[in-house]
Amino acid sequence: MSIKVEKTDNKNELKLEFTVEAKKFDETMKKVYFKTVKYFNIPGFRKGKAPMNIVERHYGKEIFYEDTFNEILQEVYEKELKENDITAVSYPDLDVKQIGKGQDLIFTAVVQTKPEVKLGKYKGIEIKKIEYNVSDEDINHELGHMQEKNSRIITVEDKAVENGDITVIDFEGFVDGVAFDGGKADGHELTIGSNSFIPGFEDQIIGMKIDEEKEIKVKFPEEYFSKDLAGKDATFKVKLHEIKKKQLPKLDDEFAKDVSEFDTLEELKTSIKEKLEKENEQKVKYETEEAVIKAICDNTNIDIPSGMIQTEIDNMEKDMENRLKYQGLTLDMYIQMLGKTKEEFRKEYEKQAKEAVKSRLVLEAIIKEEKIEAAEEEVNEKLKEMAENYGKTEEELKTNENLKNYLKESIKSQKAIEFVVKNTKIK
Repeated sequence: MSIKVEKTDNKNELKLEFTVEAKKFDETMKKVYFKTVKYFNIPGFRKGKAPMNIVERHYGKEIFYEDTFNEILQEVYEKELKENDITAVSYPDLDVKQIGKGQDLIFTAVVQTKPEVKLGKYKGIEIKKIEYNVSDEDINHELGHMQEKNSRIITVEDKAVENGDITVIDFEGFVDGVAFDGGKADGHELTIGSNSFIPGFEDQIIGMKIDEEKEIKVKFPEEYFSKDLAGKDATFKVKLHEIKKKQLPKLDDEFAKDVSEFDTLEELKTSIKEKLEKENEQKVKYETEEAVIKAICDNTNIDIPSGMIQTEIDNMEKDMENRLKYQGLTLDMYIQMLGKTKEEFRKEYEKQAKEAVKSRLVLEAIIKEEKIEAAEEEVNEKLKEMAENYGKTEEELKTNENLKNYLKESIKSQKAIEFVVKNTKIK
């Protein structure tokens, strides 16, 4: 087995030429034959019992080449990258130059590699101080949420629908006089002002009274997810059955006693203020770190390979796909609802992905420059926290080398962030 490495005309790109001895290729091909022979059905032989030369004669001599190549690639590719200290950041662009029984296997792999980072100024940079103060409005906003949470719904009969009311309606929608799929419901609860229906629909419910029937005319948005309805005029036949109102509790000492461990409203307000101040502290810390890293990235030029950006977008897609599952959606459905193509959707994430990759590369360079390390006891402390959170034992987690390496890198990154923030001038 031999490998030849050469640079291409593109920056951060290498061409690797692999030569695998004919003996190795033939031995691997025999292994592939024994793995797959059970699938071959050849006249004159019981299924899975045909000799290798008969299978080759029947299906063509190349029948085992592709699987043999994949077996060898899996065995040698990562191993040779590691031995030659090559950090590939893209999938290889493969080209088979020579393949065949009794011949050396020769193939090339063009890969993008991790770029060199020449740090700009990262100590003594200046950023504007970030501050958040808790206002009376913030406290009242929190109290409002508590009122909403402890509200009760009452039915009203002697009034017309107002904005904010909860209505119970039957409706059926028509386009060009024909009812359309998904446009009908009975006993549907609709909060007026929630904007959960087509624009203009909820506004026309205002003023209706119980048992009143009405025709509501609206127009579907041009970007509506259903192409059959997008931009079309529609008529909905609506009947109002109930009007409900949300009744909020009065803000007083009794309210404070009911919803908290405090005896007075003032004590509750003080507690809310303290909680918001702690949240603001975390927000300031996070945004300060972000601002410092951004400033350092602005001082650093890196030619980021496209493969790194595309991999980052792949990870973003997977993360979004997992979150959408909880809403009963797939990524393809979500993209369709946005009225975009997959390519347009990915393109929108390029800037964010590039910034994320650049931040990571800059932090890695600072870790290297400042010789930042993660002590074993620090890793063990993190393992202990994880064990407690996930109901595992420390011993179980300590056997997971990938997890330990991940925690090491995470600790080093956090130390690097703390280092640069400490060495920043905040004005």
